[in-house]
Order: sequence, then C-alpha cells, then structure tokens
Amino acid sequence: MEFNNSANPVHHTPFEAKDRCQWQDCYSFRELKHIFSVIIFFMMVSHAIAYDPLDPTGNITIKWDVVSWTPDGYVALVTMNNFQMYRHIMTPGWTLSWSWAKKEVIWSMVGAQTTEQGDCSKFKANIPHCCEKTPTVVDLLPGVPYNQQIANCCKAGVVAAWGQDPAGSVSSFQVSVGQAGTSNKTVKLPKNFTLLGPGPGYTCGPAKIVPSTVYLTPDHRRKTQAMMTWNVTCTYSQFLASKNPTCCVSFSSFYNDTMTPCPSCACGCRNKNMCISSDSKKLKALHNPKRSNTPLLQCTHHMCPIRVHWHVKLNYKDYWRVKIAITNFNYRMNYTQWTLVAQHPNLNNVTQVFSFDYKPLVPYESINDTGMFYGMKFYNDLLVEAGQHGNVQSEVLLQKNKDTFTFKQGWAFPRKVYFNGDECKLPPPDTYPFLPNSAHANPFAFWTMAAPLLLMILYTIW
Repeated sequence: MEFNNSANPVHHTPFEAKDRCQWQDCYSFRELKHIFSVIIFFMMVSHAIAYDPLDPTGNITIKWDVVSWTPDGYVALVTMNNFQMYRHIMTPGWTLSWSWAKKEVIWSMVGAQTTEQGDCSKFKANIPHCCEKTPTVVDLLPGVPYNQQIANCCKAGVVAAWGQDPAGSVSSFQVSVGQAGTSNKTVKLPKNFTLLGPGPGYTCGPAKIVPSTVYLTPDHRRKTQAMMTWNVTCTYSQFLASKNPTCCVSFSSFYNDTMTPCPSCACGCRNKNMCISSDSKKLKALHNPKRSNTPLLQCTHHMCPIRVHWHVKLNYKDYWRVKIAITNFNYRMNYTQWTLVAQHPNLNNVTQVFSFDYKPLVPYESINDTGMFYGMKFYNDLLVEAGQHGNVQSEVLLQKNKDTFTFKQGWAFPRKVYFNGDECKLPPPDTYPFLPNSAHANPFAFWTMAAPLLLMILYTIW
C-alpha cells in the first residue's frame, strides 16, 4: 500500500483504503482474495473426496453403550453398523483402534480381542486384557467357545453391506474398562478413532454423546436404557484407500465385431516382477495355505485385479439382453459377498436377472437408474481367485423404453460401474462399440458442404 508523501499524510482504515485505492494499489487485497479462494477450493475438494453420489448417506457408525458401572469404570457394548448400501468389509475383516483420554485399561473383552496386551507390569493380582494407550481390536473367528461370544460377533471381521444383507451388516463386542470414570460426568470419551476395513480408506470423526439407547426385554413388555451412549461416524474415501482404481470395464455388442477393452494401465502400470503369466509353471506353488495377502496379479495390459465385461447380447422387439461377466485376476484374493453397482438409464425397466440377485438403488428418489447386483447365497456369492473358476456371470433382460433406450452414441452401456464400492475405470467414450452405419460419414453430405468452399477458392485463384 502506497501512502501520501505530503507533510500531512492521510491514513485510511483498511476498508476505506480498499474502497479508494486504484487497481494498481489493491494488489494485496486481490492476493488475499486469491488465497481465500484456494483455501475454500481445497476445503470443498476434501469434503467431496469422501462423498459418494450413489450412496450419499452411507457410513459406518460405531456406537458405545455404557450398560453398567464397575468399581473403577464401566462395561460397554460396542456396536458397529454398516449403513453403506453396497460397500462391505471383507476378509481379513475390520480393525478398530482408538486412544484413551486418561489412563484406562481393558480388563476383559467378549466377542473381540486386542492384538497386543501392552505393559501391564504394574498390576500384581488381576492382569488386564490390555494396557495399551492406543489399543487395536479385531473380531474373533467363528467357532470360538460360547463363553467368549456375544450377539453379532465372531465373524472374522466380515460385515455385509446394508443393502445386500441388513442382518449381517452389524458387528458387536463387549469391553470392560477400568481406571475410568464411574459416572456420566467423570467418563472421558476415547478419541482418535481409526477403522481399517480391511485396508485404509475410512476416516472417523470424533466421538459425540447422543441420547442413551433404549432396549426392549425379550417379552417386549419392559424398556431399559444405557447409562451413557456416544457415537463415532466413519466415512469411506476411494482416494484414501488406493491412488489407483481397483477394477476396470470392457464393452462389446452383437452389432459390432470390435471389443472395447479396458484402458491400458487402468489400475496403474506395475513392474513385470509383480505379476505372473497365466501359463507360468509357478502357479502350482501359489496354492499355499501360508501365503501372504500381498496381491499377485495375472499379467494383463490393464493390470487390474477385477475386470467387469458388459456385453449387449441380443435385441428383441420389446426387450434387450445383456450379459455381465466379472473376472478375478488376483491369485491371492477370494472376494466374499461381492457387489456390483451399475448406473444406466434403462435399469428402471429390469425384467429379469438370471444368475445374480438384484436390488434397485434410488439415490435421487425420482430417478431409478442405478442398481446393485450381487451373488446368490451358496451359489456364486464367492468370487474365487484367478484361474479357471475365477469368474461369475449372469444375463439381464430389460424392457425397452423409447425415452431412454437407444444404441446410438454408446447409450447401451453404463455410465458408472462400481465393484465392492470402488468406482471402476471405464474406456473413453469415443471407443464404445457404435452401430455400423454411425461409423462412417455420409460422402454426399460432405461434398454438399465442401462444394461452395471449393468454388470460392477456385474463383479467387482465377
């Protein structure tokens, strides 16, 4: 800001200076405005990263209910509810961690366990289950003794999506906390919650006290309530989970001999040492019970663990038929309770799905263009590792709608595809299989437009 060099310089307030200065004197204000714009932009991006337009209210809510007080703490029932429509927690299951606000310890647990006990050397008689400042908790495996079980526990950390299996979308455990408060006013809420499901991707907010949970007795004639309740909400971000997509999509149709493959390096180009050829002799050594969970992919041009193929198979008078095939290229991963979500304008007219279960999703209420496919229980709900049986497929019959159905300009193919809640990489729109008559330009139309221009050029030369 430049000031008057006269004997009596005039000083203005910042607002007056902003109003009176010329454009060359207001650079600092514009610079400040630019900084604020950048800050607001990044704030909007950070919120948009975790927002899923097809499941806007999806989250995992962890509820702590203090069900009783103990001489030095409390007993809490911890319930994890997966409210996501099509994103589940698969093997090897969830991992939950938090930091104690004071010097709390875990005396005992039912339905779960901590991965480490920590330093409990100061305790002489009763030894706590865990003395870590930041305990890490995992679910118990199925088949543990009944005295270690509680309702909705012991599933190896596998939690179904709410849209696929509401009854299986809950996981619970009980924890007895010592050296904590013994009343609503003295209990300090845990902080810094972290949820892995099973890898990164979830961001958890702070614990918030909510109205106490009300319980009904088995005869539904008496109500009881928790002494204290707090919630923790965790949201998923594909960007945090992986910097590259985890699946890709390829297209084909009956009216075009050309197949549109997955884009090259759709899931990131990796070193050839990180993949293995489908005819390699080393494949026999891969079937080892002690193998690691590190992905080992079949060498492909797209290098994706999962490929979804959408094939427009038949065109009837009133219906059209699509074949959907999902192929697993990971030799070290079985996908349990998999889900496939597609956004397509003609999905509001699904007539029959032959080998998958199907459920429409209505994220925008009035627009029913999104549906979820998932495997039939005990039939094809398990997508096994890469190999001869590493694929599942089904066909879908859709009734034609004159307002939304067309084969032109790639409208026979989905707009978005998700596998296990992660968005898949689609081919570029200009590579979609088009109708044969749309692949070639009309020569008569070309010469009709070009003739006046040629005449003008010739007239100028002559």
